[in-house]
Amino acid sequence: MAYKIVASQCTACGACEFECPNAAISTKRGTYVISPTLCTECESHFPAPQCAAVCPVADTCIPA
Repeated sequence: MAYKIVASQCTACGACEFECPNAAISTKRGTYVISPTLCTECESHFPAPQCAAVCPVADTCIPA
């Protein structure tokens, strides 16, 4: 399963993009999106998904 970013809550701060070990996060139309084909939920890199850990807005990076 991959994570997704709730576009209506994303502030486009960019914190998640730099923390993603798989480069699965990019911008699209002024907000960030997660590629489901690249997202591994940070397995084998971190104990928890880093996008959710660093996002300043609660429940913006969520399981898809």
